[in-house]
Amino acid sequence: MEPRGRQPLPAILAILLPVLLLAGIWLGGHPQDLPGFIRRTFVADHDTRVVNEAIDRIAHDYYRPIKKDQLANASIAGAVASLGDRFSHYLTPSEFRGFDEPAKFTGIGVSVDSHPTPHGLLIEQVFDSSPAARAGLKEGDVIAAVNGRSLAGLSSTQDTGLIKGPPNTTVRLAIERREKGRTVRRTVTATRATISEPVVASTTRTVHGVKLGIVRLATFSLGAHGEVADAVHKLLGEGVKGLVLDLRANGGGLVEEARLIASIFIAHGTIVTTRGRTQPTQTLSAAGGAIAPGIPMVVLVDGDTASSAEIVTAALQDHARASVVGTHTFGKGVFQEEEPLPNGGALDVTVGEYFTPNGRNLGGGGVKQGAGVIPEVKVRGGVDGEHGLNVALSTLAAKLR
Repeated sequence: MEPRGRQPLPAILAILLPVLLLAGIWLGGHPQDLPGFIRRTFVADHDTRVVNEAIDRIAHDYYRPIKKDQLANASIAGAVASLGDRFSHYLTPSEFRGFDEPAKFTGIGVSVDSHPTPHGLLIEQVFDSSPAARAGLKEGDVIAAVNGRSLAGLSSTQDTGLIKGPPNTTVRLAIERREKGRTVRRTVTATRATISEPVVASTTRTVHGVKLGIVRLATFSLGAHGEVADAVHKLLGEGVKGLVLDLRANGGGLVEEARLIASIFIAHGTIVTTRGRTQPTQTLSAAGGAIAPGIPMVVLVDGDTASSAEIVTAALQDHARASVVGTHTFGKGVFQEEEPLPNGGALDVTVGEYFTPNGRNLGGGGVKQGAGVIPEVKVRGGVDGEHGLNVALSTLAAKLR
């Protein structure tokens, strides 16, 4: 005989099973109401199984063979694309391996004005230790002919196409250079090589009898601040009286590098503030060790100056440390982080917004292009060529009068 007040087990199960079944059906349609640890365990696994099953079925049933890793890459890329964020990307393993590598090309190691002169290509920069440097080419030279063919009237694409070629082959260049008020033409031979575009390049110019320094920064890659600091101190050691920081076509990079590069010129105070949904608000301040504040500066920018390049430009502007010359910058008020994945690829996704020392966000509500940094001295045309640099140098020289 059973103890008084106890119900038989079958009777209890008969009552509980329908209740549990109904509760399970309801919660299955309302996973957000499950406790967090249960939801993460069961719902997430269910979603993962669905994606994996879809990939398996496509790989098995599609009418021609297709690799599962190709489908997995496409599914991740599709998930990122669904964000509608032009700044977030999925990098496949091969793309991620080359993501931070400097751009490479085969040539002689110069950058040229994108708008050819009537006589040929104007050299804007000669890369250090390049075939062009060894051949004695200098900034301001004009390449008038290649292997005996005149460049007059050709497009920049046609011009540079003639100069490029397989490594270890030679190219004969007719060079025009202004010397003592007249144009001197000579022919040089250079041996083509595989060129890595430098992150930092520096040179000097004399304007109205004043020696000025120019520092060009291509990207905010790891260690760029050290190269910029070396270039700045080298120029100051050569006796320059002012500096142009050329950030044209600089699409940005690491936020910490932006802080450290701005710190070369700003002694103390806020450089940038970052805010994100899953990250605490951070105020990044100057690191110390800045050059003398009395050295005048100009920042040269264009419409492709973006992200970390805008952080530095805006910090220098807000601290009244430099005049900004050029056109309004890109207007990217958000920043991304690289998050490596087990397959060797990575997510490069927007994780927050940044704000200048004066509290400005340069983007258009986050992921849209915004107004960017507005320069004090606007260059109406030709900002990306020699004209833009000349305006920046003239602006800098005026500070020293």
